[in-house]
Amino acid sequence: MSIIAAALCAAPLDAQSPRAIAPYSVVSAEGRRTVAAAMVGDQEMLRLDELAPLLQLTVREDRAAKALTVSRGTTVVVLSLDQGLASMGGKILSLSAPPARDGSRWLVPPDAVSRALAPIAGVRTDVRKASRLIVLGDLRLPRITVQQDPGGPPTRIAIEMAPRTAYTIVQEPKRLLVRFDADGLDLGPITAGGGLVESVSAADPLTLAIALDKDFGTFRAATVPIDAASSRLVIELTAAGAPAPSGLARAPAQPAATPSAPPAAPAPAAMPDAPAALPPAQPPGVRTIVIDPGHGGDEQGTRGAGGVLEKDVVLDVARRLRSALDTRLGVRVLLTRDDDRVVPHDERASIANNNKADLFISLHANSSPSKSAKGAEVFYLSLDGLGSEARRMVEGPEARPVPVLGGGTRDIDLILWDMAQARHLNESAAFAVLVEEELRRRVEMSPNPIQQAPFRVLVAANMPAVLVEMGFLSNPEQEGQLTSDDFKNRVVQSLVDAIVRYRGRIEAQAASRLP
Repeated sequence: MSIIAAALCAAPLDAQSPRAIAPYSVVSAEGRRTVAAAMVGDQEMLRLDELAPLLQLTVREDRAAKALTVSRGTTVVVLSLDQGLASMGGKILSLSAPPARDGSRWLVPPDAVSRALAPIAGVRTDVRKASRLIVLGDLRLPRITVQQDPGGPPTRIAIEMAPRTAYTIVQEPKRLLVRFDADGLDLGPITAGGGLVESVSAADPLTLAIALDKDFGTFRAATVPIDAASSRLVIELTAAGAPAPSGLARAPAQPAATPSAPPAAPAPAAMPDAPAALPPAQPPGVRTIVIDPGHGGDEQGTRGAGGVLEKDVVLDVARRLRSALDTRLGVRVLLTRDDDRVVPHDERASIANNNKADLFISLHANSSPSKSAKGAEVFYLSLDGLGSEARRMVEGPEARPVPVLGGGTRDIDLILWDMAQARHLNESAAFAVLVEEELRRRVEMSPNPIQQAPFRVLVAANMPAVLVEMGFLSNPEQEGQLTSDDFKNRVVQSLVDAIVRYRGRIEAQAASRLP
């Protein structure tokens, strides 16, 4: 049976009286609000009059057409009152149910939010029915569940995070605080208590508090990957005077913070009576990515004939890319700007350097005096104009002897930040090729898709770095593309796939060097 036939055979929801149920929470950058919900038959429904203001939508009933017209500006979606169908831009979308009337108000199914309402509002939306939660925008709200192992000793707590999320553990006299690097938490079931744990609860919107029994002595913690998008934080608690179990990294006995950046597990800490040791070198990989939305503030970048600004387009794509990487790879992702402000070129590279990023991606939109110019381009650094010193750094870093504690000298790398990119040119070129190949699969490329140029924003980046021109705003056709969700999502998917391939490449190289 077709979707339309099934919808026509279904009993109209209006004929069934709505029954109030627990509301949904809508979380956005402006805060958290609730939207009333009801059951109509066996179908969950949400109050459209409460959703519409949050998405800045206008709703109008068209009785002659038996439809609801929902609009924002010139963008319109039509919801059929007879069938679970919506029409937008000539496309037919299927919904789990048609709108239902509740007195003078209308109710819509939760999937109408993500499939019909959010697209015309231009807002990324994540509807989580299990949590009764709707996330608007690129907020990071990992799903957190807590389960305590009934066995022991030791007392073991597993905290699952989806997607993988950086955290910090802080030990206080009577509790452990697990603070997550997120915009909020989607807190699921907590099953804990007993052994050395009195309770586990939310201390604040970003922190779990583990209340400790009076016999608690120390703890160990480790992060275990579950899949590409989620991980499990395992915390083992031992009683005072009890031998520490093997298998997890030992935590400091004194109150301290234990930082974590997914997906790597925390390194073993030094024994209290042992001298502090240097942390082991991280294996090659992609753990931190810095995305640089070009321009911002008074620096608008190029402007299309229709008024589209480069600074707005690239910020939207950067936010989408961050969200996609958070979800698919669980890596740490930073933006050089997450709002409309000026960020100097050198500061953009400094953000990447100070956070020890493994990749730097600068996003831009192009312009040309010729309105016919179109297509995406990928750039990496050219050494032209940087001088012979930079060229020597390509062959290898300069090692210089410096004094060390206790006498003598040691050779260390002295990085000249104004030439830092020179030592990464080969890897930047390799990454640029992967980005170009993935973009070519989804969007139109210019006749010269890979180029070198002495862009200032790339010069000081001390990691593989590329600059992506997504298209030409000076081309009226491409200006329209650069504002469409479909085009932006295709660019994002291309960059994600290029990063996955690059990560696999360097991990394979590292594996081949093992004895």
